Amino acid sequence: MSEPERASHRSSLISTFLPLAQNAIAYASFATLGLSVGFRGVAWPSIRSTFGLPLDAVGTWLLVATAGSILSSSSGGYVASLVGVGPLLAVSMLGTALGSLGYGLAPTWWLMVVAGLLSGLGSGATHVGLNAHFAAHLGAGALNGLHACFGIGATLGPLVMTTILRHGLSWRWAYGGAGVWMILLAVCFVLTLNRWSGSSERVTRGRRQDKDSKNSLETRRFPIVWLSLLLFFAYTGVESTAGQWAYSLFTEARAVSEGTAGLWMTVYWGGLAGGRLLLGSVAGRLRTVSLVRACMLCVLAGAVLIWCQAVDLLSFLGLALMGLAEGPIFPSLVSLTPRRLSAGHVDNAIGFQVAAASLGAAALSSLAGVLAKQITLEVIGPFLVFWATAMVVLHEMTLRRASSSTPEHLAD
Repeated sequence: MSEPERASHRSSLISTFLPLAQNAIAYASFATLGLSVGFRGVAWPSIRSTFGLPLDAVGTWLLVATAGSILSSSSGGYVASLVGVGPLLAVSMLGTALGSLGYGLAPTWWLMVVAGLLSGLGSGATHVGLNAHFAAHLGAGALNGLHACFGIGATLGPLVMTTILRHGLSWRWAYGGAGVWMILLAVCFVLTLNRWSGSSERVTRGRRQDKDSKNSLETRRFPIVWLSLLLFFAYTGVESTAGQWAYSLFTEARAVSEGTAGLWMTVYWGGLAGGRLLLGSVAGRLRTVSLVRACMLCVLAGAVLIWCQAVDLLSFLGLALMGLAEGPIFPSLVSLTPRRLSAGHVDNAIGFQVAAASLGAAALSSLAGVLAKQITLEVIGPFLVFWATAMVVLHEMTLRRASSSTPEHLAD
């Protein structure tokens, strides 16, 4: 083989390997973020015991972390247009790592809360950067694959935390190990800085070139954006409330064993991953809007089954159905954003959607905890039914608005 042929062969191998490695970094990052979320529901009773906290103290932790996530995600599109998606991802993953290590080392509850702020700042920006990159370049199937990795991590989270606690170790070990792994991922983002970009910017030969980037205030003036924000708020609120409180509902209110409850929490998060993997494999053959509608109705049905107290198995199956049906919803809604807004507004809108999702996850989970303390843990069932119904209604309202608007109408 001549030297030019060898050079061409090396170039071909590199052009094949680098995108695969880049996707692997993205998938591993989302899986790790999911792992941390999966830890929380199982770890919370132990965290409460460690710091001597009341049942609803989780609200403070979630709301502070969410404040960080909202701040970083709502400004993530703008920051990415200034510095590039790659630098945004490297710094945000480092912040998430420091937050996770903070959980593992914090000697007091308020330092746990501060670590939550760091974790939220990093997590929000990471979500914006990776969602923007995948929505711009890879489409609905790849987006579902990306979010499936989040579900896989969230599935492993309860399993890992349960195993650690069963062996008599502290919950801190799980968070500390995740923090170390996140530092390695941050290094990977540093090594691939120039390979990440969103809809409003591209990276070419190390220089960023803006293309039709819009001010975030302009993006907020579209009614379709505000409807989508309410929809993301309701969806993630349902997902997070089920993931946060189902374990406590089963073990503390219905006398289900910790092992059984932990197993069904694993099934819940596993269903989330499975639903995304399933859609990712058939995305080209399905109408995304119809699938999302069907999934939302199944979420509502699952919530009704959790509300039912007659037989524990019905509640377990309801939780499993919710997880499976929730899986495709978030990534599919993100993948529809470029169809409903002009390119310059897409990254901003995705940032706002991630912010609304973070707010919904924290606010509704916290509200559920307050209601559970004031009334009973059994309030979780009707709470889920109410917000699942709101999600279905908001989705239909968004579709009606979208049908009367096109990217051409929305563009300046």
